[in-house]
Amino acid sequence: MSDEVCAFALRNTLNEIQNICPDIKNAFVFKEDGEVVAGDANTPENTIVKVINAFDGVFEKADSINGVEGIILEGSKGKVIISSMNGLYLVTVTSDKPDMKYLNTVTRVLIPTVLKLVETFNPTSLKNNPPEPEPQINQEVPKFKVEESREQPIEETLANEPRESFESQMKPEPVSPEPPVNQLIVENLGGLLVPTDTVRVDNETLSQWTELYNGKKIEEIEIETFDGKIARCKVKPIKESKYEGKGIVQMPEKVQLMLEIKKGELVRVKPAVD
Repeated sequence: MSDEVCAFALRNTLNEIQNICPDIKNAFVFKEDGEVVAGDANTPENTIVKVINAFDGVFEKADSINGVEGIILEGSKGKVIISSMNGLYLVTVTSDKPDMKYLNTVTRVLIPTVLKLVETFNPTSLKNNPPEPEPQINQEVPKFKVEESREQPIEETLANEPRESFESQMKPEPVSPEPPVNQLIVENLGGLLVPTDTVRVDNETLSQWTELYNGKKIEEIEIETFDGKIARCKVKPIKESKYEGKGIVQMPEKVQLMLEIKKGELVRVKPAVD
């Protein structure tokens, strides 16, 4: 079963939950890394992204308190409820006075049941597939047969050995490539609990850097202004689809102040590889 089918099953389930529980106004499911799995028909994708960004800092620090099981925010017009289920997070937006007992019964029965059915057909459909192990190459030491009928001088024996084995031993170790420099436009990065030491760049750019360094994950980048100011920050991919391929770097206000730049200015960005 493909990811598209899994998302389709969850999307239909969320719509049905709204039909049988009118107190739920919006509902969607996402992974811990911020990837949206499915949302109901009434919730725009950009709204889902904004909500996930708002809780980004909470989930980044969740490991220190053994994860987040649930969060409830109460407002004058309704509630936002986040529940952890089978490694995913379910977000429901309700009216101001929902029937919590009925709501919990519905969500905690239907969603886990669908997830269990999905994993029964395809256990890896909602999880990140682990990288396949690199094939092991058996290297055999060349063997040289000495004829008993005649003796070969040592010099002749060495001359007859394959030259490749000696040349391969003398090859210098590969030199790491110079970090590529990208010129990106500064864009503001804000929101509730947004980390002040983390910027976001296009996922395609991160993928190109990872490929350049033989699959090494790029976790930090170096930002340099045209005035020579330099800062090293943590990096994550941009979540909003409207910024994909736009050549921007989303930057918190603290980093902008440190570099003495602002939205719309051009900076040099390159991966920080030690």
